[in-house]
Amino acid sequence: MGTVFSFDVRGGEPAAVQAAVREAVASLHRVDEVFSTYREDSQVSRLTRGELTVEECDAEVAEVLELGAEAERTSDGWFSMRYQGRLDPTGIVKGWAAERAARLIAEVGVSGVSVNGGGDVQLLGVPGPERPWRVGVSDPLRPGGLAAVVSAAGADELAVATSGTVERGAHIIDPRTGRSAVTDLVAVTVVAPSLTWADCWATAAFAMGSREALAWLESLPDVEALLITAGDEVRCTGGLARRLG
Repeated sequence: MGTVFSFDVRGGEPAAVQAAVREAVASLHRVDEVFSTYREDSQVSRLTRGELTVEECDAEVAEVLELGAEAERTSDGWFSMRYQGRLDPTGIVKGWAAERAARLIAEVGVSGVSVNGGGDVQLLGVPGPERPWRVGVSDPLRPGGLAAVVSAAGADELAVATSGTVERGAHIIDPRTGRSAVTDLVAVTVVAPSLTWADCWATAAFAMGSREALAWLESLPDVEALLITAGDEVRCTGGLARRLG
């Protein structure tokens, strides 16, 4: 998927944990094989060319397409699975795959697991007694600095996803124009229980711009967010303060 994944697993029987991590890594490679739009032989590429039907693809393809369609409806089209007229589910696949990998590892009885896919993180359980997971949010305007630290205290499941232009340039598309999204934002970080949705909402919010995005994010249940503009203005949802520390 063109990025680096890392795993932090706490507790559990070592052999079972090692086997689960190997399975999780294999699942990520399989996701890349099935969903990559850069591989001519991937199922998504073949589906786009009409060589396969959704029913002929792995069951995960239908699952991801259904999730993507839900994201499109919830965001009123600001999240999209199409690019230049072609099917492109990459905006949802990474978060979905990382969350699925974390849940796979959690099933073997660990006390906590963190899966980081290119800076987007799914957290489950706890790293230790009386110790919550904490995730630093990079400051897009001050390299090496932190804009905030998100704490998972009191939450069994928490995800943190960021969309922005600092590391990857203008890669986020405005679905309404088909061109790079040009807004007042440089980064949007979304905090939610599920990385699948946090990743989608961060992408959609960035394309909207700060004013519309903040109002929309406030309307979503169990979602908090931090928005940073090019003018170094910080905006956040009303409940974000409870997640900082």
